Amino acid sequence: MDDSKKYIEQEGWLSILLNLILFGLKYWAGIVTGSLAIIADAWHTLTDSVSSIIVLIGGRLSRKPPDKEHPFGHGRAEHIVAIIIGVLLALVAFEFILDAFEKFKSREKTSFGTIAWVVTIVSIIGKEAMAQYAFWAAKKTKSSILKADGWHHRTDALSSVIILLGIIASHYFWWVDAVLGFIVACMIGWASYHILSGEIKALLGESPSDEHIKEIIETGEACCNMEINLHHINIHNYGNHSELSCHIKLPPGMPLVEAHEICTKIENAINSKFGYIVTIHPEPRAI
Repeated sequence: MDDSKKYIEQEGWLSILLNLILFGLKYWAGIVTGSLAIIADAWHTLTDSVSSIIVLIGGRLSRKPPDKEHPFGHGRAEHIVAIIIGVLLALVAFEFILDAFEKFKSREKTSFGTIAWVVTIVSIIGKEAMAQYAFWAAKKTKSSILKADGWHHRTDALSSVIILLGIIASHYFWWVDAVLGFIVACMIGWASYHILSGEIKALLGESPSDEHIKEIIETGEACCNMEINLHHINIHNYGNHSELSCHIKLPPGMPLVEAHEICTKIENAINSKFGYIVTIHPEPRAI
């Protein structure tokens, strides 16, 4: 099992188990105290388990080898799965907003007790630990799925921090529980935007920066003893790998074998430095 698969599997199963435990604790505390914010936070935690199931499915899909219908592999499945997680977060945020307004309209005061304190603190510690592991694993594997799931854990930890502060303030203000629900909704909505904006850009494709283009040209020209005029550079991201296509100009009378050797040198140099799978189209240089 490669590192990417190992970390995705570990993070996914760990997340499912711990989130189910935290969901039970939060929901119980919410029912006992009558707190909308804690109950909503419990359902947010449950969506983490759903997201983690999607993480496991997406991780397996992205590692499927290329086939006839998908000649460039299934790496973009990671981006699609991350978008699904972002949409789930948006739906949860919308539900929180509706519940918060209902709570505010009813003017019902919530009495938090020791149970709420203990469960909220346990949730903060547990969720932040899960977020740190997901971010660490995402950095090692460069997995967008793990990064998205890490943000999901982080928003849950931060929402629990807000709830803890609200528990302290609830002795003085009747509307604290309603406001907490709204704040949690805004935090989750921001996380949704953060995930969706990045993943949609990755799927649509982004032009490489001028600086990166310059580095690619310099790398290609450094391995040749002639002017090649490397141009028409396109980079296509397929999730777990990227492919680069470009054109070069060679003398019109150059033997095919020699032209092939030059193309291979350039391909190997760019692949070695940037990790791209390279395809080069040679053109005859104008005389």
